[in-house]
Formats: sequence, C-alpha cells, structure tokens
Amino acid sequence: MSSVAKRLITAEEFWQLYGGKHQELVRGEIIETMPPNKEHGRVALAIGMLLRLWAKQGAGGEAGIESGFILAHDPDTVRGPDVYYVSADRIPSDDGANAFWTISPDLAVEVISSSEKAEEVQACLRDFLAAGTPMVWTVYPHTREVIVHTPGGLARTYSGDDVIEHPDVLPGFSCKVAELFA
Repeated sequence: MSSVAKRLITAEEFWQLYGGKHQELVRGEIIETMPPNKEHGRVALAIGMLLRLWAKQGAGGEAGIESGFILAHDPDTVRGPDVYYVSADRIPSDDGANAFWTISPDLAVEVISSSEKAEEVQACLRDFLAAGTPMVWTVYPHTREVIVHTPGGLARTYSGDDVIEHPDVLPGFSCKVAELFA
C-alpha cells in the first residue's frame, strides 16, 4: 500500500486561499478551528479593550484580536491569538495592511474554550514562545483564572483580585483578574 504525501503550503498561499476563516496554518498544514462560544467572545473583548485603551493612552503599539502572525517558516506556521499586543518599537514599517504580521507579538492571549484539548493549547503556546513571544496568557473563563507563561517554561496562575502586571513586556499596564470576567 502506498501513501500520498501531503502538500505543505506557505503563509502567502494560506493568505490567498483561506484569509479570514477560522483556520490556522501549523507547520504547513491547515487546521480547522471551532468558532468561539459566547463567554469566549466576552472575555476576549474585555481583554482586548483593556489593552487597546492602555496602548492608546500612552504605551503606544497595537492591540487587536484574531490577527494572523507568521511564527515559523519552512514549513510555515500562522497562528491567530484571540488577543494580542505589539509594542510600537517592534511594528515593522513595511507590514502590509492586509497581510499577516511578520513578527511575533509581545503578548499573545488565548481564551480557552471547553471544546479545546490540552494538547492543542500547549502546541499553540509552544509555537508563540518558540517564535520569540515574551509572554502568553492562557485565560480560563470557567475557572476565572489566567496563567501567564514566559520563556523557559515559567508560568504563574492569577485569579480573583490578583493583579496582572509585567512592566518588562507591558509597561504601565495592570488589571485585576476579576476585571477580565466582569
């Protein structure tokens, strides 16, 4: 019995063929993702709103949702975090307005839905950290917790009135975890 090798595609081909759909490109293969549930959307909006207001009020940079970031090449990986932040000094001047980001974000936030498998979450987390993202939040609406991951395998869990602040990545930003779920 013979097997047929899968054809891997590049980030550029992915943009041309599949831009705007609920899919990611992982090591050259298209991965279907489930549309998020209601709670996921509310929490992602709360986080995005806090980051965007903070950026606009002085920190600068870009905060947004579900934009594609090219995290690896040959084979290509494009991930779209639920929320992201890129500092002003890292925004490439030549990034096309309609294309994927060509850098990793300073912060990637993944709001975890009950339908997501632990292996999928870990793979996404590893991809961002391996690409140079200095901080990834995994946010769990069901338990109202945020786990802050940094390179080297370090992670800290925050909940309730715990304050998230990391001046090295998000200078001047702070919020209580409870604000994310209000």
